[in-house]
Amino acid sequence: MADRTQVKTYQDLTARQKAFDLCADVYHATKRFPRSEVYGLAGQMPRAVVSAPSSIAAGFGRRTTADFLRSLYIAYGSICEVQTPALPATKLCYLPDQEAGRLLQSIGDTERLNKTFIRALGRKLSSASSH
Repeated sequence: MADRTQVKTYQDLTARQKAFDLCADVYHATKRFPRSEVYGLAGQMPRAVVSAPSSIAAGFGRRTTADFLRSLYIAYGSICEVQTPALPATKLCYLPDQEAGRLLQSIGDTERLNKTFIRALGRKLSSASSH
């Protein structure tokens, strides 16, 4: 499990904080989408993005590192799910170029941080099981 001396709650996890910030970015961005996208891209993105920090928080509360790792993979899938509709939304110019760039950067940063966390926890799980 995460080092409990430095991380006291799931809110202390940088990956969860970054995923939470991505939630705010997505909600802010989708407000600008055309009304016709309420049930399309603008509806899909917020549902997907909320799952990422929620999965990280839930995983932190699980009993084992393996369970936590599974939750991180679920969060990673949610981040990828957000990226998929973000690309056509930017291509369709639903956001100004600069804001679209910031959103895609936030998605990419969150994805990389989550992948790094997955690798680190996976190594910890592997070394624990080899002892």
